[in-house]
Amino acid sequence: MRAVLLAAGLGTRLRPLTDTVPKCLVPIKGKPLLDIWVESLLHAGVKRILVNLHYMHELVEDHIANTAYRDQVETVFEPELLGTAGTLVANQEFFKGEDGMYIHADNYSEVDISQLIELHFQRPKNCLMTMLAFRTDTPQTCGILELDDQNVLQKMYEKSPENHGNLANAALYVLSNELVTSVTTEHDFSTQVIPKLLKRIYVVETDKTYIDIGTPESYQRAQEIANVD
Repeated sequence: MRAVLLAAGLGTRLRPLTDTVPKCLVPIKGKPLLDIWVESLLHAGVKRILVNLHYMHELVEDHIANTAYRDQVETVFEPELLGTAGTLVANQEFFKGEDGMYIHADNYSEVDISQLIELHFQRPKNCLMTMLAFRTDTPQTCGILELDDQNVLQKMYEKSPENHGNLANAALYVLSNELVTSVTTEHDFSTQVIPKLLKRIYVVETDKTYIDIGTPESYQRAQEIANVD
């Protein structure tokens, strides 16, 4: 199993913190968010990780070069942001023709990734990917999910002001190779890829801590409740 960590964003909502440090390196109880992700993936048996970079990419590259995991992680610099689906298009060969993980690295997670991978391989036969979901206190800022009784995605309401519940897309996916190779021209994963896959996405809800590190308030919450080794 291989994984792509999306870490190229500007982190504008976290300013002024991200004026001097890229979002993927912001510390959670003293540990960079990127390290938390990489160590969690490697512990789950992921063999190779690709991190896409843009904003302050030199700082991230230097950081990785000085870690114990440097030989299992590679980076790709995007001079211009390709978008969350564009990065997948540009790096399809990284997956080597196999299923793989595709993850927004700007979240704090205590999810059991090995269990998610196992559930992916047990997903309904017609589903092309597995999506992690969590309960959110701010549904208006998330993609809210509507499922059938088999936990297959029927609808997703992206950042809607209306009440559609609070089961949110965690932006942590396990993709089948069939899906990886089918994405060829899309730019945004949430608005262009997922709508084409309705009724073909298996959803796994977690009860573990999962926080979108998108605002100073959510960052502070992570600092208070995170269980970081």
